[in-house]
Order: sequence, then structure tokens, then C-alpha cells
Amino acid sequence: MPEEIKGAPPMPDRFHRELANLKARLLELAQAAEAAIELSIKALLHRDHDLAIQVITGDRAVNALEEAIDNECIRLIALFQPVAIDLRQLMAVDHISAELERIGDIATNIAEEVLNLQHLPAKRIHSGLVRMAQDVQEMMRRCLQAFLTQDARLAREVCQADDEVDSLDRSIIHNLLMEMTVAQEAITAGMCQVSIVRNLERVGDHATNIAEQVVYMVEGESIRHLCQG
Repeated sequence: MPEEIKGAPPMPDRFHRELANLKARLLELAQAAEAAIELSIKALLHRDHDLAIQVITGDRAVNALEEAIDNECIRLIALFQPVAIDLRQLMAVDHISAELERIGDIATNIAEEVLNLQHLPAKRIHSGLVRMAQDVQEMMRRCLQAFLTQDARLAREVCQADDEVDSLDRSIIHNLLMEMTVAQEAITAGMCQVSIVRNLERVGDHATNIAEQVVYMVEGESIRHLCQG
């Protein structure tokens, strides 16, 4: 057996190798959830029926991957009985995978509203909705980056960004309701947009939940109630 290189970092043990593999699967799930949201927004902006169907049918793969990650977390806890930060990392992976699966569900909800809009006369999408979609996608990217780099400071910034998303949610829905009040023909399409806005707001909530898990994983501190507005 070759001698260990002096000064080199120790080889990871079996638990940490398996944890690294689990994190890679979580990243795969994150990429799938991000892609689903991006495609659902693209389907909305272009009134693309086929793209909406692609998002809806793709949700099965997201669900299957989340279930596999959950089962693997349970197996590793039972097999290795980790403690301290190792246990927190496993718990964070399990919680984050559940949040990502729900984001996949939200992408499906948005895609279903796109299909509903297909049967209605073309109507301009509220400009604030586009900005809100961009904001929640950025929150997703940043909370996942915080997880990968174990950056609690970045995670806290994601929590703070949710305030702006909540403000947009209230403002856009108010505007849409005002439009529906003065024009009955705008009601059905307006309600579809309201549903999409509320779903985007929930993406922001799930990104915030992921960021909270990162802070707990790194610092051992729960900030759930501090981040809730």
C-alpha cells in the first residue's frame, strides 16, 4: 500500500463518501426543480402548450428523485448514527429535498395555469410578474449556492430577499384585482395570473426554508421564526 503523502488531507471515510454522493443527487434534484420553474415561466410568456405539458410530465422524475434521497437519508442515519454537524448535514439534505420537490409541484401548477390561459383571448402578462419570477429564481440559485459552499451569510441574505418577493406578491395581486373590478372580461385570465403570482410567492418561501436549513446546518442555530414575515 502506498504511503500517505505527508501534509495531504486525509481520505474521506465511507460515511463522508456516501454523504458526498447524496449531495450530488440533491444537486441533480435542485437542477431539475430550477429547470421546471424556468420552463414553466417560459411557457407562460410564450403561451407554449407543449412546454407546459413537458413541465407537467417531468414532475414524476422530480418526485422519484426526492423519494430516493429521503430513503437514502434514512439509511445513512440508521447505518452510521452520525452526530453534530454530520447529522445536521443529513437532516438538511432531507429537508431541502422536500422543499425542492414542492418547487417542482409549483412549476406544475404554473404550467397548468398556462394550459388554462390557452383557451382565453391573449392578454398581456403583468410586468411585475416577470420581475417576480426572476427574483424567486435568483433566490433559488443563491440558497443552493449557500448550501454547496456552507455559506450561512449568503443564506441569511436569501431570507432577507423574501421580503421583496412578498411585497411584489401583494402589489401585483392588488393591481390584477383592480383590473378585474373594472373589466369583467378580464376576470378569468386575471385569476389565472393571481394563481401564478401566489405560486411564485411560495417558491420564495421554499427558497427561504432552504436557506434556513443552511444556517442550521452550518451554525446549529434555528432561524425559522426569525425569517417568517
